[in-house]
Amino acid sequence: MAASPTNPYSEAGVDTAAGDLAVELMKSSVRATHGPEVLGGVGGFAGLFDASALRDFRRPLLATSTDGVGTKVAIAQAIDKHDTIGQDLVGMVVDDIVVVGAKPLFMTDYIACGKVFPQRIADIVRGIAEACAATGTALVGGETAEHPGLLGPRDYDVAGAATGVVEADAILGADRVTDGDAVLAIASSGLHSNGYSLVRHIITGAGISYGDNSADLGGTWGEALLEPTRLYTLPLLRLIDAIPGAVHALSHVTGGGIAANLARVLPQGSWAEVDRSTWSPSPVFRVLSDIAGSSLESAEGTWNLGIGFLAVVSDSAKDAAIAALQTEGMPAWQVGTVRFDGRPAGEFEQGAKGVDGGAVRLVGAYADGAK
Repeated sequence: MAASPTNPYSEAGVDTAAGDLAVELMKSSVRATHGPEVLGGVGGFAGLFDASALRDFRRPLLATSTDGVGTKVAIAQAIDKHDTIGQDLVGMVVDDIVVVGAKPLFMTDYIACGKVFPQRIADIVRGIAEACAATGTALVGGETAEHPGLLGPRDYDVAGAATGVVEADAILGADRVTDGDAVLAIASSGLHSNGYSLVRHIITGAGISYGDNSADLGGTWGEALLEPTRLYTLPLLRLIDAIPGAVHALSHVTGGGIAANLARVLPQGSWAEVDRSTWSPSPVFRVLSDIAGSSLESAEGTWNLGIGFLAVVSDSAKDAAIAALQTEGMPAWQVGTVRFDGRPAGEFEQGAKGVDGGAVRLVGAYADGAK
């Protein structure tokens, strides 16, 4: 009997059958994000999105963003828990789009791995799909690529890109900010997806295993550090609609921390001081800082320290905005005021990420109790 022909691609370490199975396992969760504007279903070479609705706009502008989750995926791999990384990805991508006031339309994802484990890929994509549904975003396509020899068998990374739309005359940004505007903080759910290289350095240096229990964090280290990123898009869009003209600028607090990300959305010549005493960073930040023997202040350029988003709103609308966000389950409070003159002496963060924006610094001491 003749020997069965071998598959040279399989011999090279690529399992196309496993990739096909992964697609089958993820189909239902992806389809759940599709409305009538998504055409072609799952598995096409390109995702199709009916843009006819854009004809109702006077001057539609498309907003786009792309990002990944960073080294947080290393913790997911370490404890073999992959169902929340997708929410982190959507938060990092889609919540950047709402910063300009845009409504997200659709998203695509990309997963690169050393070996396709179908259920693991399906778990990742299910998390992406569920978060897309929670932000009103259609997941119209994606790609899973097997890279043996480049990535270890258990290694993977994820990335994504999304597109949204906003009326040209409704764009939020620095040009809307006025003297006396209130700066509101919106609480984070934890570390979100930034500063995990520092987190992993601290954990490794302390000899802690991700499976170890932490009394301070109420579970294992791995579970606490995988707390998914809070999703802000729909509550912020509803806030913008509920109080027309009140929201002037938004800032997603990601890499760079609070001061740098706020400075990016303030106009040149303006300044703001963020009052640390208005909130208490959640336990995960305090515990990590204590283990590292460092101060919370030293991590202000790395972690969000409890603030996931900042909203610059008219002073007259700040109480209504806070109340509206609280109704959405988004704890919010005032941390500062934007000024255009009389800037005090001292060091400020001046713009960031190539934007020559406003000047921001954090002042005071963090509150001791929980916010």
